[in-house]
Amino acid sequence: MRATSVVAGEADRAIGYLMMRLTIGASLFGHGLVRMPKLDTFHAQLVGEFKTSMLPTALVSVCSWALPFAELGTGLLLLAGALTRVAAVAAGAVMIVLVLGATSIEHFNVIGDQLVHASLLAGVVAFRRYNKYSVDGLLAARR
Repeated sequence: MRATSVVAGEADRAIGYLMMRLTIGASLFGHGLVRMPKLDTFHAQLVGEFKTSMLPTALVSVCSWALPFAELGTGLLLLAGALTRVAAVAAGAVMIVLVLGATSIEHFNVIGDQLVHASLLAGVVAFRRYNKYSVDGLLAARR
């Protein structure tokens, strides 16, 4: 009976991990996806919001162009469970940049959401051994 409980527990952790990975992946992918058709507008809006920031306009401009692609790409990889560790660490770096950016213009109301994203991404890295239902899991099983 105990062996069955252990196996069931492992399966539950793998399903829980899948749910976490898919949720954060969907959020990132969705953020990037909705910005793609309006890159110019998104760029102009962000650069405008950061006029009062001490950050250089050139840096804000580069980040505003790169952000939708970073969100879309890392989100897609997380949804597929492909290069999961790399995607989660890259997305975590994006969250760090977003938190720094939000604090620079005193948009403290969005930092909570960014911290939730960062926490889920940390979980994706920390509990990666449960990444069974994924491209990475399929490749590992073939080895």
